[in-house]
Amino acid sequence: MTRALALSSGTIAALVVMGVVDLFAIVFGLSFVRGRRAQRAAEAGPGITLPGGPAAKPAPRPVSRREFFRRSLVSSLLVFGAQFGGATIAFLWPNLKGGFGSIINAGKLSDIKSFIDSNSQPFYYGAGRFYIVPWNGHPSGNVNYVTEGVTTQGIMPLYQRCVHLGCRVPFCQQSQWFECPCHGSKYNYAGEYQLGPAPRGLDRFKVTVTDAGDVMVDTSQILLGPPRGTNTIDEPPQGPFCVAPG
Repeated sequence: MTRALALSSGTIAALVVMGVVDLFAIVFGLSFVRGRRAQRAAEAGPGITLPGGPAAKPAPRPVSRREFFRRSLVSSLLVFGAQFGGATIAFLWPNLKGGFGSIINAGKLSDIKSFIDSNSQPFYYGAGRFYIVPWNGHPSGNVNYVTEGVTTQGIMPLYQRCVHLGCRVPFCQQSQWFECPCHGSKYNYAGEYQLGPAPRGLDRFKVTVTDAGDVMVDTSQILLGPPRGTNTIDEPPQGPFCVAPG
């Protein structure tokens, strides 16, 4: 299903780019033809009457060097505009082939858990802009935080972007918390708000594990992180902070 969706979206993007280029070519061609006809009509004048026959139009005047360079410049600008517009559309088109904005295969569940255990840090997937953290938490206090869809088989994906102003939040090996280097917002291992100006916890993505053990993270929809006060793992910092408290 995902592969079919990616193929369909890529085909649509290619058709849009081709359509933009064709549109520029058609507009330029029509304007050139109309200009050429107008020039011929102006050059023809009233016409010349031959004995015993209809009026004959004089032969069109050769294109001057100045006119040739002018038309070449206009043509080059139009072609460049068509190429730039097509490239822009192709660049801005959502990436549905394994990058951010699609359903991403992050790897085998066993490999991801092994990496987390061996390195004492979350598993990071750069192309998808997310971390995968272990999660076996529980509801805390009077906060009714629903984790349905964002956790499965003891893991949870977290969006790398700080919910304060959008900086990338690295993981601090010393404190075992996520610490934003921009304004000092801090989140525990589960991405739940602890300190700083952030209005909530780190945002999440839905995750599933296939029968073959592949971890599939859906980055096409960002799910808002839990509100302040959520603490499902009750884990204080394990060491000094990497970023001084703001």
